[in-house]
Amino acid sequence: MARRIKKTTSFAAIHFAVAFGVSYLLTGSFVIASALAIIEPLVNTAAFFIHDWSWDRISTAETNSLSAQH
Repeated sequence: MARRIKKTTSFAAIHFAVAFGVSYLLTGSFVIASALAIIEPLVNTAAFFIHDWSWDRISTAETNSLSAQH
């Protein structure tokens, strides 16, 4: 779990920077870019955490299924 938290945190930091940069380039507004850089990555980071957790569950289920077949 600790690795997943670290991975999600580093993903969030990069995502915040990219979201701000792209938003600022598109709008020219520091305020709008800041708002978008906070809201969108927060939602996306939560989605990534759930996505990563889901993949771990799928992998575990497949491993258990293969073990049960033998």
